[in-house]
Amino acid sequence: MPLLKDNLYTTDYIYSLPDGQRAELINGVVYDMAPPNRLHQKIVSALHYQISDYIKRNNGTCEVYPAPFAVFLNQDDKTYVEPDISVICDPSKLDDKGCNGAPDWIIEVASQSTKRIDYGIKLFKYRSSGVREYWIVNPLTKTVNVFDFSKNEGTDQYQFDIGIPVCIYTDLTIDLSEFL
Repeated sequence: MPLLKDNLYTTDYIYSLPDGQRAELINGVVYDMAPPNRLHQKIVSALHYQISDYIKRNNGTCEVYPAPFAVFLNQDDKTYVEPDISVICDPSKLDDKGCNGAPDWIIEVASQSTKRIDYGIKLFKYRSSGVREYWIVNPLTKTVNVFDFSKNEGTDQYQFDIGIPVCIYTDLTIDLSEFL
């Protein structure tokens, strides 16, 4: 489980970390991040490729970024996250530091150490900050929980063996069958 620091922090703390040490900041609370494993990185790479390819083939204007990519959800110095995948459709939210405000679509690849944060703290934070769609990809159960916040609907859960429909792109399905 990520280690929780006791005090309230700002993004100044995140930027003061030594090179190679990563952490996220949610409402002033720091969560240290462990390095991802190989399967995690393979899944992130496959997702990034499929989404980027779709946007390019359709002459889309949204941009997709894999972690590490800074997202300042509330445009303040108390929340800084690095989602595994961030899709941003409003170019005015982007600057040299990252994304200022909520991405349209966020994907997190869960692990044993991040489950509590991905399914709890981040789920609430992403919903309340204006993210339109949030996916939690779980390699252990080979499932994807899809939250369509734009329609205030609950969650749909999909297995890796079927195409997973994307809410913000009605004609895109994601294929994770190679990870069965």
